[in-house]
Amino acid sequence: MEEFLFQFEKLNAWHEARKLVIDVYRLLEKFPKTENYALCDQLRRAAISVPSNIAEGSGRMAIKEQTHFLEIAFGSLMEIYCQLQIAVDLSYISAEDLQNIKHRIFTTSKLISGLRTSKLAQLNG
Repeated sequence: MEEFLFQFEKLNAWHEARKLVIDVYRLLEKFPKTENYALCDQLRRAAISVPSNIAEGSGRMAIKEQTHFLEIAFGSLMEIYCQLQIAVDLSYISAEDLQNIKHRIFTTSKLISGLRTSKLAQLNG
C-alpha cells in the first residue's frame, strides 16, 4: 500500500522544525520548576508554533497566505532564540546548550527563508 503524505510532510523545513521542538523540550528539563508556567510555557508554545505554521501554511491555496504562515513560523523561531538567550542570562541553561541548539535554529531559519523565497518567486513569476 502506497503511503500518502500531506504536502508539508515533504518539506525539510517542517522536519527540521519538529526536531527543534524535541531539542527545546529536552532543554526545558534543565529549567527550574518555578519557570514551568512562565518562560517554559512560552518556549513550548513558540517551539510548537514553528512546525505547526509550516503545516498550516502548506494547506492554504493562496501563495500570499502560504508565505504569511512561513513568516509567522520564522518569527516564532526568532522568539525561541531570544528566549533561550534569556535562559542563559538567568543561568537556566549554559552558553554551550545555546550553541548546541543554535545550529538547528539557524538551519531551520534557512529552510523557512528558502521556502518563502520560492513562494514569492511563484507569486511574482
